[in-house]
Amino acid sequence: MESELVVKDNALINASYSLSLVEQRLILLATVSVRENVHKMNLDCLDSKPIMISASDYINTFHVDPSVAYKSLKEACKTLFARQFSYQENVGGRIANMTSRWVQKIGYIDNSATVVFTFADDVLPLITELQKHFTSYEIKQTAYLSSGYAVRLYELLIAWRSSGKTPQIKLEDFRAKMGVLKHEYQRMGQFKEKVLHIALEQINKHTDIKATYEQHREGRSIVGFSFKFKQKQVKKPIEHKKDQNTPDFFTNMTDKQRHFFASKLSEMPEMSKYSQGTESYDCFAKRIADMLLIPEKFRELYPMLEKVGFNA
Repeated sequence: MESELVVKDNALINASYSLSLVEQRLILLATVSVRENVHKMNLDCLDSKPIMISASDYINTFHVDPSVAYKSLKEACKTLFARQFSYQENVGGRIANMTSRWVQKIGYIDNSATVVFTFADDVLPLITELQKHFTSYEIKQTAYLSSGYAVRLYELLIAWRSSGKTPQIKLEDFRAKMGVLKHEYQRMGQFKEKVLHIALEQINKHTDIKATYEQHREGRSIVGFSFKFKQKQVKKPIEHKKDQNTPDFFTNMTDKQRHFFASKLSEMPEMSKYSQGTESYDCFAKRIADMLLIPEKFRELYPMLEKVGFNA
């Protein structure tokens, strides 16, 4: 799921809310799930059918320790039901300040370690009925963000991807969009240390953009922030000169084939010289599969691969 897109109406991107990191991650996974189902014309998710988020999806997408994940997901189920968000909506040609819950109901299935919930009616149009003003990004960009503030700031920035800079955001609005409560980090030094700098540090280290900020003052007081960011350059893979004596296994052998033929090789008597001690056939097969990624080893084992049916 890590390469799938999170797509949200900009009204939701610019909404004000406070969610924990785990709660934000659940919303992201559910958003991806709904989008996938709508794309496949499986529209039950739009008719109040519960969304299922397995602990394994959560663990694999965000690289979380399983023992921590199960407890965190259970706790999030207890708190997410009460969470609200505020956003603006055009009602009869006028802008209305709306408040909604995220979910209508939510629960946790112990036996299958699965979170099951239904989005609130107001949320679904903001992630499905997307026409002009929306933001999308790959969920994998948030995979290593361990601060909920970093996730929120990344979304706020990426909504301005086309220009690479945001307008000035008033301090009060920025705090609200970041989910900082009124009694939290009231001193600017605290706010920068605990919210802004941590978020930027994680974004610059773990996502596809590099961001900086500018603070805006009235007199001696900071009244707002603006941001600039650039897309990181993707490093081109190093080109290796092709060995003419080595079959083109990178293009002709998939990972599935590699493990399939490694299993066959592990049972061949000719392979006994490669075995180590009393390792099982499964362990031996896994080691052979790794060997097949090395050009010299692949060339060495190629005659035996042909015996078990592989054709380059």
